[in-house]
Amino acid sequence: MSTSGDAFPPPLYPLLYEPVIRRALAEDLGRAGDLTTDAIVPDDLRGEARVVARAEGRIAGLPVALAAFRLLDPLPGSGVELELLSADGRDAGAGETLALVRGRLRPILSAERTALNLLGRLSGVATATRGIVRALEGHPAKVVCTRKTTPGLRALEKHAVRCGGGANHRFGLDDAVLIKDNHRAVAGGVAEAIRRARAGAGHLVKIEVEVDALDELDEALAIGVDAVLLDNMILDELVEAVRRVREAGTGTLTEASGGITPETAPAIAATGVDLLSVGWITHSAPSLDVALDVT
Repeated sequence: MSTSGDAFPPPLYPLLYEPVIRRALAEDLGRAGDLTTDAIVPDDLRGEARVVARAEGRIAGLPVALAAFRLLDPLPGSGVELELLSADGRDAGAGETLALVRGRLRPILSAERTALNLLGRLSGVATATRGIVRALEGHPAKVVCTRKTTPGLRALEKHAVRCGGGANHRFGLDDAVLIKDNHRAVAGGVAEAIRRARAGAGHLVKIEVEVDALDELDEALAIGVDAVLLDNMILDELVEAVRRVREAGTGTLTEASGGITPETAPAIAATGVDLLSVGWITHSAPSLDVALDVT
């Protein structure tokens, strides 16, 4: 088990993920339960299964996935026993056993797909994040995720980003003010949008504004904001934008966004921006291949 570059965020509270798992189990079991397993596997048959990574990757969501087995067979003294052999934020090699599940095989097999779907999805997000974070080694810029998450899975996917070594942007619309192009259009410009946001937000709420051009950046700096989102700017524009922000001396954070990949990320980070905002690590990351093997 590799520990190089591991990222260990605080564990998620079960309150955040158990409702998701219950809904997923109910969706899979439907009205009649697991017809295949119930017909083939005796109710009192017990055994052990291994949760295995079939491909190398960064693990995320392991306690979440294992909760599917526990929720389907929670009886004290006779329910499933879970043994973690890895942890969220660690790298696993292909073929590595991540956990052992012991108990009645009916609930273990019935919860298998729900558990693996969650573990594969979240570990895929963590692995994708790890890739772009590693591409930025030597640069102080941070990788942050966006709100482009799977509906209902935002807290889990943002946890996976942290497992991959990234950081989180706002969790929802109530976290902070982010003035985007449509807000600017409705307000009639950058400055007016910022004035309205400042009048409507509380004193602890941060304000960020998205700008597409340097003149819009100047307008934002003149009135004052906490952060600027430099959207789809070319490298020369980013360099100039960072220079102007630093020259203003306001402490405004700079965030680059727009089609950032592990290949383009180093050059973007070299412009001096503080943050790289990357949406695809949550909305398009491939799932990690994981499996459950009954021994």
